[in-house]
Amino acid sequence: QVQLEESGGGLVQAGGSLRLSCVASGRTPSRFVMGWFRQAPGKEREFVGSIGDGTAYYANFVKDRFTISRDNAKNTVYLQMNSLLPEDTAVYYCAGNGGRILSGRPDYWGQGTQVTVSS
Repeated sequence: QVQLEESGGGLVQAGGSLRLSCVASGRTPSRFVMGWFRQAPGKEREFVGSIGDGTAYYANFVKDRFTISRDNAKNTVYLQMNSLLPEDTAVYYCAGNGGRILSGRPDYWGQGTQVTVSS
């Protein structure tokens, strides 16, 4: 079993930055892709980005504002969010599954961390 734990959410003004972290623990597969989804109030959960073997993928709405990175030695993935907009307000979830591509329904989820962007 794999556990994912996020940290780093909070309240920030529009135009500001936040960095989310997600640590994976437990019996992670040798090839384990991790990434981020988010869910705003009243909306469906949506893909934000992912990183597997060093290649990062992003949703179109990210538009070079967000960067995903990974520290394999620490089993940690990061989401650096810059130029935040009020519409980025959501609960951000870390997710992961075995392989190189993050599934639309990953096997593992974190508990979520709230990001609130004020205008």
